[in-house]
Amino acid sequence: MKAKILEQQDYKKWDDFIKDHPYSSIHQSTAWGNFQSKVKNRGKFWIIALEKDNKIVAGTMLVRHKLPKGYSWLYAPRGPLLEQNEGMTEIMDSIGKIGKKEKSIFLRIDPPLSRIKKHKVAGFHTVHGFQPEDTLIIDLKKSEEDILAEMKPKGRYNIRLARKKGVEVYKADPKSEKFDKEISRFYEILQETTQRDGFRGHDKQYYKDMIESLGEKAALYLAKYEGKIIAGTIVTFFKDTAIYYYGASSNDYRNVMAPYLLQWTAIKEAKEKNGDSYDFLGIAPSGAKNHPWKGVTDFKKKFGGKEVSYLKAQEKPLKKLHYLAYRIYKFLRS
Repeated sequence: MKAKILEQQDYKKWDDFIKDHPYSSIHQSTAWGNFQSKVKNRGKFWIIALEKDNKIVAGTMLVRHKLPKGYSWLYAPRGPLLEQNEGMTEIMDSIGKIGKKEKSIFLRIDPPLSRIKKHKVAGFHTVHGFQPEDTLIIDLKKSEEDILAEMKPKGRYNIRLARKKGVEVYKADPKSEKFDKEISRFYEILQETTQRDGFRGHDKQYYKDMIESLGEKAALYLAKYEGKIIAGTIVTFFKDTAIYYYGASSNDYRNVMAPYLLQWTAIKEAKEKNGDSYDFLGIAPSGAKNHPWKGVTDFKKKFGGKEVSYLKAQEKPLKKLHYLAYRIYKFLRS
């Protein structure tokens, strides 16, 4: 078998394959690739597929990340998707060809495998990547009553409080004339949030492109109080999983607890879409002290759910000397 780089006319075949793959996520969809291709300093993606009897059995979506002086690195977000851990050699052949053309220094992968499996790919070593290694997942197969019952009392109380205070939650329409203003307001309060909580964000166009590129696979929920947007959240939907991707809340009106009603609205809609899981996409590791995610972790844990841990990201050098210089540079900056 040989892996090949798919042409655009074959992308539907790839999307059909990932619909049935047990480890696939939105990050391996062509919709995600189209979104990533619009992001500054990325700009390209490829689909590499391994076929048997004219049927895709393994592969990965691959995104380029630009580096200075024409170099780059390649990323298989939540991939690759392998056939019983086989096919990596063939996939690497195609990645190597892309790497030469794009002057890529290394490849990063982060398949969504449980940390319990202790899986490591030959020639790769572990690093800290983009995807959180620890997360919290709500089982949407349970009834709304059971989901509420498994929340911490403060979580249920804050949902009721937001309703009592008159907070209204709605979903923004990307085709509406109001959408540009809504994205601008979301970005304003997101900047307040990142400054308050010590996170880094993207530019406004990133979030606009995300909603527009993913279409029905993403939603921007906004919370209004006294006629003013005071909080928002972006959630993705793919197969049976919804992911809480980004959240923002204004420094004003913190007492009306709008983020709690936002989350509950998104959870209920994910359940209505026949979802099985609502993923909070990142919490501080269990037992960690003074972790930068402590505040957001405390918020997320008020909704209940099960803690899940994944393997660390793994990298393979494609240009060894350049990669060594890159890692030294990253170390000195940290």
